[in-house]
Amino acid sequence: MPMFDHVEKLKEFIHHPSVSTDSNFREGMRGAREFVARLLSGMGLQVEVVQTATHPIILAERPGEASWPHVVIYGHYDVQPADPLNLWLTPPFEATIRGNRIYGRGAADNKGPLLANIAAVARLLEKDPRIPLRITFLIEGEEEMGSPSFPAFLEKYKERFRKADFVYLSDTALPSENQVVITCGLRGLALMDLHVTGAKMDLHSGLHGGALRNPIQALAEICATLHTPDGRVNVPGFYDGVLDVEPWERAELKKLGADEAAYAGFLGISAFHTPPGLSPFEAVRFGPTLEFNGIGGGYQGEGTKTVIPSKAFAKISCRLVPNQSPATIKRLLTETILARAPKDVKISFVDQHQGETYVVVPPGRSNTPKDQPPILARAFKAADAAVTEIWGRPPLYLREGGSVPIIADIKRVTGLDSIMLGLFLPEDNLHAPNEGFNLDVMKRGIDTTERILATVAGSR
Repeated sequence: MPMFDHVEKLKEFIHHPSVSTDSNFREGMRGAREFVARLLSGMGLQVEVVQTATHPIILAERPGEASWPHVVIYGHYDVQPADPLNLWLTPPFEATIRGNRIYGRGAADNKGPLLANIAAVARLLEKDPRIPLRITFLIEGEEEMGSPSFPAFLEKYKERFRKADFVYLSDTALPSENQVVITCGLRGLALMDLHVTGAKMDLHSGLHGGALRNPIQALAEICATLHTPDGRVNVPGFYDGVLDVEPWERAELKKLGADEAAYAGFLGISAFHTPPGLSPFEAVRFGPTLEFNGIGGGYQGEGTKTVIPSKAFAKISCRLVPNQSPATIKRLLTETILARAPKDVKISFVDQHQGETYVVVPPGRSNTPKDQPPILARAFKAADAAVTEIWGRPPLYLREGGSVPIIADIKRVTGLDSIMLGLFLPEDNLHAPNEGFNLDVMKRGIDTTERILATVAGSR
């Protein structure tokens, strides 16, 4: 097919409200899925929509000779809910262009970056329909809900993917519109809910106050023990086996030239609180964490209601680094909480999803695997050259603080490593109102991906 207008196609893509976590958006999910499938089919790819327990996965293949390099391009068509709607300047599912930015839910996460990679392949095939490159698009609809169907899908299709050479995706960040980062590490994830129960019912705080421990107080006391005053996680065994950061990684981070004062201003805080030995920028990439993502109990409405609540809860997440196992961290955290909890309240846990840590090392580094596959190394070198030429400066190779658990799943099941070319910016407001995407970044992203794939195929 002739190369399509990527901006117009992105507008159409955003128009489908593909919120995977809310069953009220089934039609939006279907519309987004059909949009992507039609687009890939129109490019001459063989499209299969694989049913799952929740939202189907799109597989689109360009087959070829076994001797050709084979790249798997990952993305997701689902988006976060748009709430709170009253904070959007324009309707979240009606794409709006202001200046060089397009606004709408999913514009940056992940519809814009995914469409940039689709457009790059469309242009590549239009220029050279016989290019010696096998391509598989793997596009899921459950990323924003933890990809529950993905592990089973991978197990079923693992032999097909084991014949590939590497995974390519753009679901990571850029620090600025002029500096590309190729993400070479993602933190793992371990989540759980902690529930504290006292009396069998809510109680009048005048009639019963002073006779029993308040579950909110017990919860606060437990949570307060999980960090030391200097910011370290206070769970025995939490840091066991954590590896030192390689010198080249610290050197790459220094090249970023990040400004701590500007970062504090962006966050709206007066001071940082990091564990000893880590700068703020090191802490968000290289250090493990334990965070409280939500806490509740008792009356939440306007005014007052003088009760001692029966229950209180906290939502806890841990971001993990290499050599930390989500299952082990959950066990250690559970044991620690049970040991420290007051004996006059009941403690229970709700296990939530988890993800393994992922790290890939570019060629030529102190810890590059000696058996690194040659096509993966070629792809890294192609990315370095393409970014340097198109963006005017070489990429930085940095770990990112976020988690994309399916990347570690792909590595575990298929053995494939991933090249993660970031395309969204801090100001793109991912998961927040007024999400946007820089169209200049999108255009350069298309150019970069096209050039990388052409080099991998040996046509440049």
